[in-house]
Amino acid sequence: MTEKLKTLARELEGELYDDKRMRILYATDASAYREMPLAVTLPKSVSDLKKLIAFARAEGTSLIPRTAGTSLAGQVVGNGIVVDVSKNFTKILELNTAENWVRVQPGVIRDELNMFLKPHGLFFGPETSTANRAMIGGMVGNNSCGSNSVVYRSTREHTIEIKALLSDGSEAEFKTLSIDDFHAKCEGETLEAGIYKTVRKLLSNYDNQVEIRKEFPKKTVERRNTGYAVDVLLEAAPFTAGGEDFNFCKLIAGSEGTLAFMTEIKLNVVPLPPKEAGLLCVHFNSIDEALRANLIALKYNPSASELIDHYILECTKDNIEQIQNRFFVKGDPGAILVIEYARTNQDEVIEIAKKVEAEMRAEGLGYHFPLLFGNDTKKIWTLRKAGLGLLSNLPGDEKAVPVIEDTAVDVNDLPAYIREFNEILKKHGLHSVHYAHAGSGEIHLRPIINLKTEEGNRLFRVIAEEIASLVKKYDGSLSGEHGDGRLRGEFIEQMVGKKNYQLLKEIKKSWDPQNIFNPNKIVDTPSMNTMLRYTPGQKTPDFKTVFRYQNQDVLQHAEQCNGSGDCRKTELSGGTMCPSFMATRSERDTTRARANILREFLTNSTKLNRFDHEEIKDVMDLCISCKGCKSECPSNVDMAKLKAEFLQHYYDANGVPFRSRLIANFNNSAKLGSIMPGMYNFVMTNKSISKLVKKFSGFAAERSMPTMYKTTLRSWFEKHRKVEGKRHKAESLSAPTPYPLNPKSLKKVYLFCDEFTNYNDTEIGIKAILLLEKLGYEVEIPKHEESGRAWLSKGLLRDAKKIAQKNVALLSPIITGDTPLIGIEPSAILTFRDEYVDLVDDADLEKAQELSSNVYLIDEFLTKEAAKGNIAKEQFTKAEKLIKLHGHCQQKAWSALSASVKMLSIPENYKVETIPSGCCGMAGSFGYEKEHYDISMQIGELVLLPTVRQQPEDVIIAAPGTSCRHQIKDGTGRKALHTVEVLYEALV
Repeated sequence: MTEKLKTLARELEGELYDDKRMRILYATDASAYREMPLAVTLPKSVSDLKKLIAFARAEGTSLIPRTAGTSLAGQVVGNGIVVDVSKNFTKILELNTAENWVRVQPGVIRDELNMFLKPHGLFFGPETSTANRAMIGGMVGNNSCGSNSVVYRSTREHTIEIKALLSDGSEAEFKTLSIDDFHAKCEGETLEAGIYKTVRKLLSNYDNQVEIRKEFPKKTVERRNTGYAVDVLLEAAPFTAGGEDFNFCKLIAGSEGTLAFMTEIKLNVVPLPPKEAGLLCVHFNSIDEALRANLIALKYNPSASELIDHYILECTKDNIEQIQNRFFVKGDPGAILVIEYARTNQDEVIEIAKKVEAEMRAEGLGYHFPLLFGNDTKKIWTLRKAGLGLLSNLPGDEKAVPVIEDTAVDVNDLPAYIREFNEILKKHGLHSVHYAHAGSGEIHLRPIINLKTEEGNRLFRVIAEEIASLVKKYDGSLSGEHGDGRLRGEFIEQMVGKKNYQLLKEIKKSWDPQNIFNPNKIVDTPSMNTMLRYTPGQKTPDFKTVFRYQNQDVLQHAEQCNGSGDCRKTELSGGTMCPSFMATRSERDTTRARANILREFLTNSTKLNRFDHEEIKDVMDLCISCKGCKSECPSNVDMAKLKAEFLQHYYDANGVPFRSRLIANFNNSAKLGSIMPGMYNFVMTNKSISKLVKKFSGFAAERSMPTMYKTTLRSWFEKHRKVEGKRHKAESLSAPTPYPLNPKSLKKVYLFCDEFTNYNDTEIGIKAILLLEKLGYEVEIPKHEESGRAWLSKGLLRDAKKIAQKNVALLSPIITGDTPLIGIEPSAILTFRDEYVDLVDDADLEKAQELSSNVYLIDEFLTKEAAKGNIAKEQFTKAEKLIKLHGHCQQKAWSALSASVKMLSIPENYKVETIPSGCCGMAGSFGYEKEHYDISMQIGELVLLPTVRQQPEDVIIAAPGTSCRHQIKDGTGRKALHTVEVLYEALV
């Protein structure tokens, strides 16, 4: 088969991989399943797809269509060829504003489609929680709904036409057909004619009609996704008098790629919703109380009614990004119902909210009723959408597993259903997370189970069986929007009856007689507790790691990634994570891929050193350690930490590369260079000599190299102290110290003299000290080591640990809340908050934690002081300036960018606008390295560099990070200033 795959690869315009690395990356989705595919392909054209179909038919293998890979029921996991259309089938082909439709390829992202539609006053209604990376092909395949389905229903209702390839490679177009057109389609002997004949035969049969209407979920259950949608087709005109015209799109929606391979989709789009939307966030003592109140909320026609339970609210407390979004939470509610009312003006929303509150209070439901508008609503929706990822934050091996998370019942049955559901779990000693679509009768329910144990595997199945029976009791749907896949397919016969299940199998066979399209999903699925990510009873060794992993080990930290794919969002959605994916659009460059590759080898490797695998090194290569995932990944997967840990252990087996050692030793090299800075700068800037140095060191010829300042910051500061000491002595009658303190000082601060500011950006350090002194602060540079950032970035953790130990020992005795440590370079000073507390010995952990709580970026410190009234706008110019601010990645990871905005806004007429950029692309040494230079510039060109080029000369470009300023200079020719420089120049 290997040679046949190689031949196929040569015939395709796109890419095809059959190596172990890529197969591992596509062996999972966002479900509990794992199965190694035969190969992975990224086709470029319909012609490629036809060749793949022909190959599958000839070789007896299968094709598994995939877009973002966020399926929760194992829909895109299988042993055939995974066909990833997310990279190349991404075009919006046509928009008709007169008829309100848009035609797209299956790889178009839902949110980006709506960005395109917004200027036309239109949007595509269904909205999944994964909408910033979910693609239209996947939404059709799963028949996705989302939080607003009480208004916009499911994707099925908005799918007008589909162009697809059938299992024989022929092209077909599915659209609305009159009765005459439907019967005409049944003529002939083609595969397409055969599928029309089959459905006509099956659905014209009276006994089948009776059985379908009897056994399928009742029609008041809006979210019905059990099996193929023959209950919907049955209501069409050929079979039901007065029904709407027949359209096979109704069947394809929710078919999970098992019937045909979609190439184009024509969607209905609708006018933008009312401009004024308010969120009534009602707090309850229990979930039962919230669900009863939900029925009151629905009387007033909300556009959404979403449940958030106490488990998710607890998880937000430990998530850097989401802790800011829980500002509206009062106390520790058992549940919150987020109810959206959208109307033409705010007064209407307020009036409705008052009525809802009054009726709920009259029924004794709810205790806190905040009503929020504007940007606050975005924060709340961000928190709600993060629910799935947040659930992976549970430490250890017990996780909130997707097993019965997609059940839907009539909304009026929901309170009783949930009560019985929880009784079943209680019987087994389990409890569940409850969240999401209360307004549609679908709560995402995830019992907390350890799938690594035999008992956990057994419970996984038992719970599925018992809840399936409960759903059937309420005539509900086992799948509301996440699909059947291989998780629920086994129970479809129980849900729709034996006769109807055979009918579904006939439909599959008529469309796909050779079973090449995504087999073993919906029908003929294997046992639902087989081919899981975790083998029951699996044993993994104790890992001796350098980093500390709180309440878990390194493998468990990697396992926090549940595959939800938040790292697949593009630059258009904003945020930092994941810069390399944003540039390449390749799955192998996602944070998810890196977690998958680590999990695979740390679990299954037979080597003594389980990190010693080239496949891990290859997938980790483009992780630029930006730390974006630390805050933006709802599961809090810190991939920079994992990469550094991996590199240390990989070096243990393979040695440390020369360039890595050279970069890690930056501080020592800079110390030597500072002896003769003129000579050093000549070498680094002379075209010929510099070229040789770069070639020898493995740096990109196109990249400029940093130069030395004429003196170090420490040397300048010693001279400055003497001068200032003499001046203050002359101004005072007596001096208590050889170099007396400024008697007007507000407080003493210690400045961390990081290695980058000390040697390269000395002018910025000087201005920082002068700024602090002019504002009334006494500045001291204490004795300390380098930050260790360069060692950390290259994975030399044991060396970094020694530095951390020394710095904690030197600084913890003097750094307090009254005498804080402040820093200029984000990547250096933030090591105290981030890596140090996970590096130091257990005996020094408390000291490191105490120290970290009194460490600030200078932007944060000055912002806090301004808030206390110690710094006033009158100390600065009244001139008007526009500042475009690019934040450092690690600064963003610690949610510290807002401090820079506030600091730069102290001058009353300074207007600050943040550039909606992620990483600049330089990422420390990454952008210097010859093999990474091109990708570094690609990342910069996504948002940052084009934005800088567009700015007039009088606009100030500000960037706190030394690497960011270097990238801006190399990429645009513009000089970016540190935020401290901007504020210093604004002094009067």
